[in-house]
Amino acid sequence: MFEKRAALFLYAVSPVHMGAGSATGVIDNPIQRERHTGHPCFAGSGIKGAVRHAWKALGGDESIASAVFGPEAGASDLHAGAVSFGDAQLVAFPVRSLRKGYVYATCPVALERARRLLAAVGIGATWPELPVPAEGRCAVASGDLLKERDGERLLHLEAFEYVGEVSDAVAEAGRWLAEHAMPEGEGYAYFREKLASDLVILSDTDFAYFAEHATLVEPHVRINEETGTADSGGLFYTENLPPESLLVAPVMASRYRDGKTDGDAGDAMLKVRNAVDGKLLQLGGDATTGRGLVMARMMEEGGHA
Repeated sequence: MFEKRAALFLYAVSPVHMGAGSATGVIDNPIQRERHTGHPCFAGSGIKGAVRHAWKALGGDESIASAVFGPEAGASDLHAGAVSFGDAQLVAFPVRSLRKGYVYATCPVALERARRLLAAVGIGATWPELPVPAEGRCAVASGDLLKERDGERLLHLEAFEYVGEVSDAVAEAGRWLAEHAMPEGEGYAYFREKLASDLVILSDTDFAYFAEHATLVEPHVRINEETGTADSGGLFYTENLPPESLLVAPVMASRYRDGKTDGDAGDAMLKVRNAVDGKLLQLGGDATTGRGLVMARMMEEGGHA
């Protein structure tokens, strides 16, 4: 029984490749996606594995790693770990904009699922009821993103044009996320302000298009060790979640169950928070090429950030 709960926000500062393991389309190495929404996601097992792998480097006590995360595969002393990481779901996704470089795009489904997840772990998301734009329309936090033409205010994302309206509710949601979900510190002050001012709500359909087609796809070439040149047929494509993406995952803790470690669920949650909150984590593949860097921020049950 889990007794303590928290939300873990993950903000990508580099491309992130959490691989899906199989490909059915033209991309050879796709990222993980939810089946029902098509939104990019991070499997909880991958998050837990990355945190465990870096536990000592993050300042965690190595002697209680098994008590916190559970024993390694093949261990004779079997027991459940005290801490569980759920799947991370998408909250906001960067989309190139004609004005201000890019926006933090989202949709009613993404924000309401985030609100539901936060409520499930005992955190109140205090932004008001949000607009639900029709396809081809959007609601924005600031009019600075919009361009006037023929009496309409328009937002241009990639090659698409949307009729936009300024919404105080979207602005409040942007300010809440900037305050509670984004990394702290001076290095992220610009991005907190940008999220607060450049949050855009699209329809679920329009957002799903960008979540599928606006990811970072990189070509790779396999090199022949003998010749030092590209292998015939060695070209493949790898998909990455782009930098500036924001996701959220639940974290839950119980008492230690190894029969050796003293401490309750609060102690286990505190140790995980001290290790990951405000730290740079590496998730997924291609670590040696700088991929998978995310900043973590934990918000505990009761709304304490």
